[in-house]
Amino acid sequence: MLTETLIRPAAFAPPAAFETKSADTPAPTLRARRYRPRRTTADRVREALIKLSEGRASMLSHDEKAWASITFSGTRHELMLDFDGKEAVEVGEEFIANLPEHEFRIPGQLVAEATIREVDHSFNGDEERMVVTAVLLLLEES
Repeated sequence: MLTETLIRPAAFAPPAAFETKSADTPAPTLRARRYRPRRTTADRVREALIKLSEGRASMLSHDEKAWASITFSGTRHELMLDFDGKEAVEVGEEFIANLPEHEFRIPGQLVAEATIREVDHSFNGDEERMVVTAVLLLLEES
């Protein structure tokens, strides 16, 4: 008989007069958080170059290689951008002129060097296209 009274659910129910301070406040509503992947340094480099090109360039490729010396470590980024159309090519020419002196703001990184390695400018009738290969050398800030 003793075992029957111990497993009855009524034996574990709190008394009716039991009260909590949070009973008057409504329960918080739970909202699902949107998953947002963390942006990498490569993502930030691509974003900075697209911004410098005023959004008129298409990213064809991006190659990233880690490097280190005795005193520094960082990454080397080689990117190919496509400026397609007359107006885009004009923006591309400004991009070429402004890249070496541009002040990049990439958290945790210092852009030690930004150069243009190659420019392929082509005409096909009225169509004009320019493919620019830019190289950026980034140092990790410590």
